[in-house]
Amino acid sequence: MVTTTWKKFVYPCWKPSFDNEGENSSSRGGDPGGCVDGLWWYKDSGHHVNGEFSMAVIQANNILEDQSQLESGSMSLVETGPQGTFVGIYDGHAGAEAARFINGRLFENVKKFTSEDQVMSADVINKAYLATEEEFLSLVRKQWQTRPQIASVGSCCLVGIICSGILYIANAGDSRAVLGKRERALKEVKAVQLSSEHNASLESVREELRSLHPDDPHVVVLKHKVWRVKGIIQVSRSIGDAYLKRSEFNREPLLPKFRFPGTFEKPILLAEPSIFVQKLLPEDQFVIFASDGLWEHLSNQEAVDIVSSCERHGIARKLVKAALQEAAKKREMRYTDLKRIDRGVRRHFHDDITVIVLFLDSHLISRSSFRAPVVSIKGGGGAGDANT
Repeated sequence: MVTTTWKKFVYPCWKPSFDNEGENSSSRGGDPGGCVDGLWWYKDSGHHVNGEFSMAVIQANNILEDQSQLESGSMSLVETGPQGTFVGIYDGHAGAEAARFINGRLFENVKKFTSEDQVMSADVINKAYLATEEEFLSLVRKQWQTRPQIASVGSCCLVGIICSGILYIANAGDSRAVLGKRERALKEVKAVQLSSEHNASLESVREELRSLHPDDPHVVVLKHKVWRVKGIIQVSRSIGDAYLKRSEFNREPLLPKFRFPGTFEKPILLAEPSIFVQKLLPEDQFVIFASDGLWEHLSNQEAVDIVSSCERHGIARKLVKAALQEAAKKREMRYTDLKRIDRGVRRHFHDDITVIVLFLDSHLISRSSFRAPVVSIKGGGGAGDANT
């Protein structure tokens, strides 16, 4: 049951169609790889080995810094390996290079380590994160002389994997995964946050940084009423951000805004993800994966209320639209006026937003040997990208 407070979000679900922005392309058939419409990219519906899914991206930056993917099929390098579904959301900062790199390498590394261990596990995921990190830092080192600013580029990294009835959630940064869990007694769907976030705005994160760097009184700094690592960045874990991982990059010709006094021996930011593992149950209905651009405007329960009360088809776009309506409201403007604002300027009103909703079919999940058609989709597709 949806509370009266959130009818404003759920009411559009009872209407027969979308309105305007991002809704000019056919939504029932469409491109199997997704549709591009202005600043939107979306794949309204599809099937993965464990159920259905919906994906959507809205661009705000001049160059889309969010990247994402959904892979369904073998989770190893051999077709006879464990079957499952992989979701990745990569929220880049200071550029898109790290997020794009992760989009091309992380899943490949997951498959590599799953093949070596012959099983999916939290250790496999952790090793895949660290391998991807080392590969990107090697790229930075190779390009340092010709493209030094690549040392300032990084990305948050949120991953979800369903394999053999087990859900794995791994996160480095401040993207978020939220489970919609049916409470039969209350006849409602409850939001359960699955991911741990690594943002200096959280006291626990500041305490972790101080304990890891006890000799650095400036490891976290309150700057313009915002807590930042070294007074520069809010996230405490990421892939990339070489200038905060290797002291060799904390120097010219890197731009002054990314440099800070002194040297350091161990990385200031970590690449290791926080990993959550649980067996899926029949009451587990869906998981919402999204970059922080969504969660700046919707609470966990608001997002779950929308998904549980609406038609599945196009639900990721509905979540993004609900966030955009809230962003417009906060700036005391109409949503129709926000839609007219182009990329770049839009970043003053909201961030790039990526959403993947993964519906969970308990009958399919219990069939661990079931081999569905392979699915491989990269979100974004160059929607409104100035580089494409």
